[in-house]
Amino acid sequence: MSMAKQLPLQFVFRANQTFQDFFSGVNSAVVNHLQQCVAGNGEAFIFLWGQTGLGKSHLLHACCHEAQQRKLSCFYFDFNLAQAADSSVHLFNDLETFELVCLDNVEAIAGHADWEQALFNFFNQHRDLGHKLIVSSRTAPKELPVQLPDLKTRLNWGLSLKIQTPDDEGKTAALIYKARRMGLEISPQAGRFLLNRASRDMNSLWGLLDRLDQASLSAQRKLTIPFLKQILDERPG
Repeated sequence: MSMAKQLPLQFVFRANQTFQDFFSGVNSAVVNHLQQCVAGNGEAFIFLWGQTGLGKSHLLHACCHEAQQRKLSCFYFDFNLAQAADSSVHLFNDLETFELVCLDNVEAIAGHADWEQALFNFFNQHRDLGHKLIVSSRTAPKELPVQLPDLKTRLNWGLSLKIQTPDDEGKTAALIYKARRMGLEISPQAGRFLLNRASRDMNSLWGLLDRLDQASLSAQRKLTIPFLKQILDERPG
């Protein structure tokens, strides 16, 4: 049975999570390194890390979109979903044949001996074939609580890239950029208003944009500050 038939959901890369949909801002160097990796002009192994909600998963999906554009075989898997998807270490069977593999939330397998050993074996086989690997984690590779010493060594071989948290100006710019990609127009003043009134973590801001999109379509109104105030004063749901 082919890998695609075993795990069809892993091949559905999120349509709105491309490099074009990501506001790089303070992370422009990170984005450049990832693009160069996919293009075959950069590091063959990248370890992307940083706190939750800054776009690590988005960037891994973007790498897969880019790989597909270049006619490369690619595979994405989120280790956080391993149990929910009823996956096993057999996931790694023949995975080394893919030219680009993106493994999200690698910290989820730390302490699970069978997964650690399987990842170690895959890493060696994949690297020997000269293919590209990008993994993500909430923590730096040296702080990852992996028990298998050889795997910990391998995970520290790559280019370690920390995704940075934007300041308020960067968050406002990201909000405006993302809104425009969704077909919404938010002025800088309205963007700052939202940032001052809403939760400032990026995941919450993206959720708010979805809510604003629905409200704007429903009311057929532009996202002026008075309208934004009205929406924020209403309880979602």
